[in-house]
Amino acid sequence: MTCLYYIQAVALIRTLAIRPNILLLDEPFSRLDIDSRLAISDDVCKIIKELGITTILISHDIAEAISMSDRIIILTKRPAKIKAVLKLDNIDEDIPSKRRKLPLFNELYNLLWKEFDHV
Repeated sequence: MTCLYYIQAVALIRTLAIRPNILLLDEPFSRLDIDSRLAISDDVCKIIKELGITTILISHDIAEAISMSDRIIILTKRPAKIKAVLKLDNIDEDIPSKRRKLPLFNELYNLLWKEFDHV
């Protein structure tokens, strides 16, 4: 793990210590290498689910969005409007690294990629 991994983890722990009702994660893993990104996303998802915190994840990474979300909202360019909403509540796997290995993952990725063609 990189030093940045631990810095990100400590920052998240500090935030969660106050028990927020809503957590906003704006590109939280964008500066991490792929191994650290996968590890911390698993940890973050477990903690968020255990604490029952509503979380809004902003990401330009389609794979990250699919692996961590139960709903994905695609916005248009400015002024932002909702272009599409994809509910992922039919996926049984909650762990992001395991979700990425599901056969459905590639189908969802391709579906979302097509939505971005016209954003």
